[in-house]
Amino acid sequence: MRGAARLPSPGIGWLALPACAVAALLFALPLLLLLAVSLHGDGGWTLRGYARFLGAAYSWQVIGRTLALAFWTTLICLALGYPAAFALARTRGAVQSLLIAALLLPLSLSVIVKAFGWTVLLRGNGVVNRLLMASGLTDAPLRLLFTEAGLLIGITNIFLPFMILPIFTVVRQIDPRLGDAATTLGGGPWHNFVRVTLPLTLPGVVAGVTLVFSLSIAAYVIPNLLMGDRYQTLSTTIATAFLYLQDPQRGSVAGVVLLALSLAVVVGSAWLARRARATP
Repeated sequence: MRGAARLPSPGIGWLALPACAVAALLFALPLLLLLAVSLHGDGGWTLRGYARFLGAAYSWQVIGRTLALAFWTTLICLALGYPAAFALARTRGAVQSLLIAALLLPLSLSVIVKAFGWTVLLRGNGVVNRLLMASGLTDAPLRLLFTEAGLLIGITNIFLPFMILPIFTVVRQIDPRLGDAATTLGGGPWHNFVRVTLPLTLPGVVAGVTLVFSLSIAAYVIPNLLMGDRYQTLSTTIATAFLYLQDPQRGSVAGVVLLALSLAVVVGSAWLARRARATP
């Protein structure tokens, strides 16, 4: 019949085989090799590498430092990026185009270039200290480089666009009249935000949190340049194990732990988002 719906051809799934093969070759196979190396020692297959890594107090300090850096980076980016996404979505015309270009342009630069730029900005005679002294907020240059405060400033600036863009994409699809409609029904500003705006923007928030957390928990160049070798995270531990200690099993174990932490946070945030949307 002419008006009947057409069922998809049973053989159309074969078109996805090339993409699946590339994904398996470039992503799944390296991860399986990483897992295999972490489980293989001098005496064969063993969990000794995990026992040695997780049994050391220093390793837990590294894991805690890595999670703390990712948590604070994600939280600051969310606090700054959420209102920025609304402001960007509410602008129109040339102003919006200019703001989007200013947001996207830094993404074309390498992370190494941007991290090196922050080492220049945060030094004692850098722009940041000059602005602080010129505004009267401080009388002498502050020590910002090779501090956790300086690291948070630099990494937040670098990863902030990855929080703004997903939220902006969702916000621009929301009808602004929904807030007015909720107000006419007796809802206050806080009630409208919690019951109307926030649930509608949750997909963008989850996407932004996932991107920023995944990038910051695995960051290597930015902590290495802004904090130095003494600030060890899981990513720097992996590099040290492979490049300097020549201990591939230790590096692989740290890599598996890093992957497990990233997956746990991503799956947990997605689950919380689904629960929030399902709550009446």
